[in-house]
Amino acid sequence: MNKMLGYLKDYKRESVLAPLFKMLEATFDLFVPLVMADIVNIGIAAHDFHYILVRCGILLLLAMIGLACSLTAQYFSAKAAVGYSTALRHALFEHIQTLSFTEMDTLGTSTLITRMTSDVNQVQSGLNLFLRLFLRSPFVVIGAMVMAFTVNSRAALIFVVTIPLLSVVVFGIMAATRPLYKTVQNRLDRVLGLTRENLTGVRVVRAFDKEKSEVERFENANDLLTKMQLHVGHISALMNPLTYVLINIAIVALLYVGSIEINVGGMASGDVIALVNYMNQILVELVKLANLIVQVSKALACAGRVQAVLDTTPGMAFPEKLLGEVPAEKSGDAVRFEHVSLTYAGAGAPSLSDISFTAKRGQTIGVIGGTGSGKSSLVNLIPRFYDATEGTVEIMGRDARNYPREELRGKAAMVMQKAQLFGGTIRSNLLWGNKNATDADLWAALETAQAAEFVKAKPLGLDEPVEQGGRNLSGGQKQRLTIARALVSKPEILILDDSASALDYATDAALRKALAALPGSLTVFIVSQRAASLQHADQILVLDDGHLVGIGTHDQLRQTCPVYEEIYESQFKKGDAQK
Repeated sequence: MNKMLGYLKDYKRESVLAPLFKMLEATFDLFVPLVMADIVNIGIAAHDFHYILVRCGILLLLAMIGLACSLTAQYFSAKAAVGYSTALRHALFEHIQTLSFTEMDTLGTSTLITRMTSDVNQVQSGLNLFLRLFLRSPFVVIGAMVMAFTVNSRAALIFVVTIPLLSVVVFGIMAATRPLYKTVQNRLDRVLGLTRENLTGVRVVRAFDKEKSEVERFENANDLLTKMQLHVGHISALMNPLTYVLINIAIVALLYVGSIEINVGGMASGDVIALVNYMNQILVELVKLANLIVQVSKALACAGRVQAVLDTTPGMAFPEKLLGEVPAEKSGDAVRFEHVSLTYAGAGAPSLSDISFTAKRGQTIGVIGGTGSGKSSLVNLIPRFYDATEGTVEIMGRDARNYPREELRGKAAMVMQKAQLFGGTIRSNLLWGNKNATDADLWAALETAQAAEFVKAKPLGLDEPVEQGGRNLSGGQKQRLTIARALVSKPEILILDDSASALDYATDAALRKALAALPGSLTVFIVSQRAASLQHADQILVLDDGHLVGIGTHDQLRQTCPVYEEIYESQFKKGDAQK
């Protein structure tokens, strides 16, 4: 928590002024019952209307000064809370960007979204209330008790008994609800995760007629969340009735003691009114304190969840400068895997086992295999999205772990399996590859990616708007734009992870031909389910259940690899001409 408080350092002045102005407001409020007592004891008793009007003017002045202090305190507390949450959210987002794919897989997207939004908002609300009330409420409670002793010491003993009893109720409920609020947020994560899963996979759900079962899953998770929220709400709801019962009993006791004191001449009737007002002030402040404690309990639970993300250390370390030398015998290598195995965090079995191959500069490498065979896992090791759990991955003759992050990702451009575009324009999306690229560079990349024709057909060309996620583009258009974005960076290694699946055979063939015609020694990895897309590759890697079961050219594999032959035969009739 100390680390999180560090984000409040730029708002120290506001964090001090907000509670001070609230205490100043409370000080003026404490004088109100005394003025009321004077009005009753002196003004009304003597029928002195001038005295009553003067005291009413004093009450009005106290109210105006208190309002000014309250507004000032609200301004400073809001400024501190909003500024703090902004700094915290920026730090959290920046920290998430440093996490590797392993940590992202472990934490989960839905919980990160919840912690970036809902949890930080709860912390902001809790801090705002805390700055305004954490000094005011105790100050008024203690101040009202002290002022009661100045009115009548015997009657004030009722305050001495009542305040501890109220504190037990308030802090007892706080202790009971704080851990439950953390459970509520965890169950909210689950609901958010199911919602995100169903929205992103809505077509699959409908294709397999699973709407009913998915609705049941969501309702079960939502019911658990609702029950927990009701449980916490029921406990929190005890706060008001219990405090009101204690306060009202105390007021009855005050009236009883006050009547006795008036009869013996120990106090005036106005003093009883002052004591009742002080008791009511205590009631109001304790209700505020109760709400503050509930909100702070939520905020602390949420702050703990945010802190857990901030405490998550990246599993990968990148050097600040390039390390090691390239041996002469490896100068022609682009990618080399030596006995590489990969086991994901929390997985029961490895996804890749003992993979060894070498890709030379300028070669085209095909990767094929059934669903879940480890194709994406293999190519994800090249730009070091994951670290191999065994063995060594070498890029351009050096261990991938010897490259600074920027240099490694500059050498290996990855086109993900799912085409992802961002809101903006076609130009702004392409410039992700290289922010200094010229229009000529962008059009060259579009030509190679077979996207120039449809971009030219757009009314605004490169400045055509792109909606979030590329919703206004077809699947094939999105894939071609993501390939163009990778080409803009002019990489030495281009990885196409099943990123041409939405293209027809003619466009796919044209794309492969254009990539082969690029100048230089670009090494291309093509992950595909289509044997036709890979049969002209220099090497084809055949994966089956995480094992490399075949490596060679198309013709070699048809003769020596049953898995490849099975895939090929399932897609082409025997005797068909190669395409």
